[in-house]
Amino acid sequence: MNKNELIAAIAEKAGLSKVDAKKALDAFVCTVEETLVKGDKLTLVGFGTFSVAKKAARTGINPATKKAIKIPAKKVAKFKVGADLAKKVK
Repeated sequence: MNKNELIAAIAEKAGLSKVDAKKALDAFVCTVEETLVKGDKLTLVGFGTFSVAKKAARTGINPATKKAIKIPAKKVAKFKVGADLAKKVK
């Protein structure tokens, strides 16, 4: 499913126009982004949790040259599936 298909599905299930569904989806995505940028987590009970994890600096290997390279520390976005969603996907 791509973004346009998701917007159409939201519009149908919520009884909204596609324009309103797109606004709702964009607002949700923007809110998740803002929350993660602040370093907070967002929990939707039963669905899952969006959070930020810190990855430590490490040494890797360049596959083309086989030489060691330094990979800097960074923050990454994570999503942990909630119990209800996990049961439905099984």
